[in-house]
Parts: sequence; C-alpha cells; structure tokens
Amino acid sequence: MPVLLNVDQAVQLSELIDAINKTGLDCKLPEGIKEPMPRIRGLGSLLSAGPEEISFLSNPKMQDLLEQTSAAVVILTPQVYEGLGFAPSFIPVLCSQPYLMYALLAQRFDQVRMADLPQGIHPSAVIDPSADLGEGVSVGPFCVIEAGVKIGRGTRLGAHCVIGAGSTLGQDCLLHARVTLYHQVHIGARAILHSGVVLGADGFGFAPDPVKGKGAWAKIAQIGHVRIGDDVEIGANTTVDRGALDDTVLANGVKLDNQIMIGHNVQVGEHTAMAACVGVAGSTQIGARCTIAGAAMLSGHLVLGDDVHVSGGTAVTSNISQPGRYTGVYPFAGHQDWQKNAAVLGQLSGLRRRLRSLERQQADGANESSEHINKQK
Repeated sequence: MPVLLNVDQAVQLSELIDAINKTGLDCKLPEGIKEPMPRIRGLGSLLSAGPEEISFLSNPKMQDLLEQTSAAVVILTPQVYEGLGFAPSFIPVLCSQPYLMYALLAQRFDQVRMADLPQGIHPSAVIDPSADLGEGVSVGPFCVIEAGVKIGRGTRLGAHCVIGAGSTLGQDCLLHARVTLYHQVHIGARAILHSGVVLGADGFGFAPDPVKGKGAWAKIAQIGHVRIGDDVEIGANTTVDRGALDDTVLANGVKLDNQIMIGHNVQVGEHTAMAACVGVAGSTQIGARCTIAGAAMLSGHLVLGDDVHVSGGTAVTSNISQPGRYTGVYPFAGHQDWQKNAAVLGQLSGLRRRLRSLERQQADGANESSEHINKQK
C-alpha cells in the first residue's frame, strides 16, 4: 500500500519506464523478460507493496526483503539483480539510481491526485481588481489576494491563503492551506509552500532608545523584500523574515523542513537543504549545496562556504570556509554521568592553568639538572 490509482487509471509498466527515461534516468528491463507487462496502480515499500504496485531497493541492508515482497515490480541496481541467489517473483527494473526513480514515480502518481482537485476560483475568495492571475490558476475558499499581485499560470492556492500587495508567484506553484505572504514577496516557479508558512514578516530589528527610558527599544522598520528562486520547497510553520534593507534570499532548489526560522537579510545558496527546527540568525550567508541537520543553530553575520554540512544540534558561532562536515554536540549520557562530566568541563580552564604550571615547573627542573651536570663536568 498505498494503491493510488483506480483500475481504469492503472499505467502499464513499459509506459512508466518510458516516462522516467525521458527525464534522463536510464532504466530498463533485463534481457529475456517475456512476462506480460503488468498495469501498476500504486507504489509501496518492499514489505507493504501488493501485486498491483511497484517497489524499490535502495538500501543494500534491506536486500533480504526481496524474497518476501509481494510487489509486482521492484526497481534495483544491475549489481543487486546479478547477485540474486533466487528466481524473483517480481519483474525487475534495472536502474543505477533506484531511490531517484522512486522519487520520480512518486511525483507522477501524485500528479494524478492533483488533477482530481477542484479547479478555478472559489466564490468566497477576495481578489483585488488589479491582481493579475495567469491561465489555470486555482484559488481556494477564503483566500485574499491584494493589489498588484501577479500569479503565474497553473499555480494553486489552498484555502485561507493570503498574498500581500505587490507579491509575485511563478508558474505551477502549490500553496497549501493558510500560507501567508506579506507584501513584496517574490517567488519563482514550481515552489511548494506547506501550511502555516509565513514569508515576509518583519525581521527582529530594534535600536536602543534611551529617550523612551532605560532599556527601551525603537523599532527598525524592515523595508527589504523576500526573494525565493525556482523549485524551492518550504515546510509547515517555517518562517522567512523580510530584509531590513537588503532582501532575504533563498536561491533555486533550496529545501526547508518544518518549523525553521530564517532571519532577516539571510542568503541561502542553491540546493541547500535544512532539516526541522533549524534557526538562522540575521545576515548570515550560506553557500550552495549545504546541509543543515535538525535543531542546528547558526549565529548572525556568519559566512558558510559551499558544500558545508552541519550535524544536528550543532551551534555554529563563527565562519566556515572549508567544505566538510562539522559537529559540535555534547554527547548524551545517563543524567548522573552527564552531571559529573559537565562539572569537569566547568573546571577545564583551572585544570589548564595547573597543567601549564606543572609543565613550567618540569621544564625549570630539567634546566636546573642540565646546569648541574654541566658544572660537574
């Protein structure tokens, strides 16, 4: 499971393979396969897929499941297929990148689901007369589209979305229910924004204002914009603040998980991905193809180069210029052991001073011995 298509929507296996090969991924059936091509209704794991579904093997550790699967078809590498020690009950599809083929197939099946969703503009939507909606745009119930908005063809807005004045959306974007774009938020083509996303809220900017009183603050108006490239996906309840002066920028292909905070003026390079609960403070620049694992925290005004990979829970407080993986997480332990280790860490500076003192004493003692020996000679 899941079976995704009705019987009349089932797709012949050869048609699926042809469609995937058109994307540039080379997939084929082994030579000599004479069985009739099954019609595929769904996509599932090796354990859950049934006789009308296609599955895949991308992790060699799961190879034993090939003998147990009930899937009609399994995608696997030529090397795995050649090494099988049994006659498979499924039709094999040989592919150098099974996981990528699975991703492309999942997209194809999801397109069928999307095609069945309601089309057009719901009568409860409030749309300013100056807004420009492209061909095939769908607007769900109780959406608000303000003045000067431009929305590209084929884009879909779920219920209760708000698109602020002067904002733009490229073609074929998908905004799930309750996405909010403040004014002057600009998004490229094929973006996917999940429920609760807020783009363009004010960044956290305040100046000390002693005129108002001790410790008082004066708000700094955030007059920059948010600019997001093509093929960006942003998870549920993630927020991207607008720039104070310069724009906050997410480049093409950036992927953000749920509940991430991107501060004002941050710039994120192409194809960088961040997992849930990451926080990026204002004006930090992150290069291309980086990965930031869950709950990592990046201080403000930093620069991370391309191909930097930050482990989960790591606090980054200085620039990183060299590619590679960086980790700064104190290992967990039983609570009593952790308390003991933490107490030792609190004494490190004192231990360091004592060690250096002992080293100096040892060096002085060695020098005195050497001088004594020289005098005896």
